[in-house]
Amino acid sequence: MREPTPQEEATLERAEQLLLRECMRNHGFEYWIVSDDSPSGPREFRYVIDDPDWAAEHGYGSGLQREATESQESDPNQRYFESLPKERRAAALRAANGPSPVGLTATAPDGMEFGRSDRGCQSWADRKLYDDLPAWFQAETTVDALPQIRYQRVVGDPRYQEAVRPWAECMGAAGHDYATPTEIRGALPPPEDPLPREEEIGLALAEARCALDSGLAATAADLDEHHGEELQRLHRSAVEAKHRLQLDALPRARSVIEEAERMSGRQ
Repeated sequence: MREPTPQEEATLERAEQLLLRECMRNHGFEYWIVSDDSPSGPREFRYVIDDPDWAAEHGYGSGLQREATESQESDPNQRYFESLPKERRAAALRAANGPSPVGLTATAPDGMEFGRSDRGCQSWADRKLYDDLPAWFQAETTVDALPQIRYQRVVGDPRYQEAVRPWAECMGAAGHDYATPTEIRGALPPPEDPLPREEEIGLALAEARCALDSGLAATAADLDEHHGEELQRLHRSAVEAKHRLQLDALPRARSVIEEAERMSGRQ
């Protein structure tokens, strides 16, 4: 079972947003479909920064994080929600998410159970698109949990921990006494009050150069691929179920978009 292409995923997302707008309007609330061209924040380096050019320009991405936060704060849906009186705000949440998180349950790979309402606009939109709402919720819950599990497996792998040692020695020689990249992340100030730019870039550059010179970057990439493939095998049924539901939903998604375009043309 192949996975959807980025274009197909964009089609599903567009249809979901149109359905959410329709449902929220039917409940007496406004909903705006926001284009996906807003700043998305800094590039993700899950284990260690390994791109010196990026580090030299962005440091740890505090400036990009601030841009993304400002974009979120200007989101028309968030601004509309915050402008509502308290009672209307609560009603909007009920309309979007249902009255309480009951009706749907799913179990994550670590055994944790999640609940969600089978009512509300989000569930209505998902049901319209994917038809089998419980199956969609279970598949999505499982697949969405895999990246964090993969991260935990990589950083807990003895091969990663061994590769961190020469990286830490390299950092120490550069004047930065950190045992792991995670320790740096924990020590960084918040993006709204960042390190001085020269200091942030200097630290990020040292991290990136040491990641390449020590071999940590290569080890992390190999382990990420290894554990990613292993998790895909272990949870193949959930991964394939999600892909199947997405591919089966595409004709419905295209119909939703075409109908919205027809209605827009009549106005």
